[in-house]
Amino acid sequence: MNIPWQLQLRAIYTIAWKNWLLFIRYPLNAIFRVVQPLMWLTPIYFLGLSFKSAAGNVGFAGYAGTSDYMSFILVGAMLSSYISAVFWGMGYALKNEMDSGVMESNWLTPVPRFAFLIGQTLTNLVTTTLVNAGILALGWWLFGFTITGNLWQAVAVVLPMLLALYGFGFAFAAVVLLMRDANMLIDVSDFLISILSGSQFPVQVLPGFLLPIALALPLTYGFDVARGLLIRTTTLLPIPYEIAILVLFMAVTVPLGYWVFRRIERRIKRLGTLGMH
Repeated sequence: MNIPWQLQLRAIYTIAWKNWLLFIRYPLNAIFRVVQPLMWLTPIYFLGLSFKSAAGNVGFAGYAGTSDYMSFILVGAMLSSYISAVFWGMGYALKNEMDSGVMESNWLTPVPRFAFLIGQTLTNLVTTTLVNAGILALGWWLFGFTITGNLWQAVAVVLPMLLALYGFGFAFAAVVLLMRDANMLIDVSDFLISILSGSQFPVQVLPGFLLPIALALPLTYGFDVARGLLIRTTTLLPIPYEIAILVLFMAVTVPLGYWVFRRIERRIKRLGTLGMH
């Protein structure tokens, strides 16, 4: 059945609005989402000060091209939060529908599957952006976060990375359907991908056996180019090359991830385990 695109957009909006209403019903959770990252970042700030010499953080600057380690980490924390938003938005939302017993009834509606999945993450992406704005404002006040580069260029370059994350999200949603479990899978995957992509440190410091894995992850170049444009760090590759990697990453990952999701969904339907949990 061919569903008009206007109705598909309406379905995406309805799912996103439902999730937004759930989010604002618990304002303390929203506040905690801003406070929690700062709780983790504050010890890093003082640890960095303890290694600072009269000449600055020269060891860190040797790898990153800047001694502003706090801005480096804040940019990484901001970008890694989008990884979590997509992974948890898609995978965990399906698990919640399984647990509440509405998975099969939702799947019977004439709404494309990608509309369900995008709608589940849309609110997460919006709230993550608002939370990141609060974190960066507090980071400027508490830790001296500064942007020395071009903010809008960085935003434009990061957009392909965020779109490419949907490919990962589609694939993880498929695995959740297959395994009927989300917590451990998403927790481990989210942590490993963020760490290996250099969310908290320059990837050059990784051991020799992990560095090739990090350099094979396109997200590594997303973190790298964003920092290069925002705080003028030394990038792994020339910035145009890293942008090309992100665009290729987006073009390949999104259709591939959705293809994997549809294949596994058909298998789940044949097995009759769609609503099981």
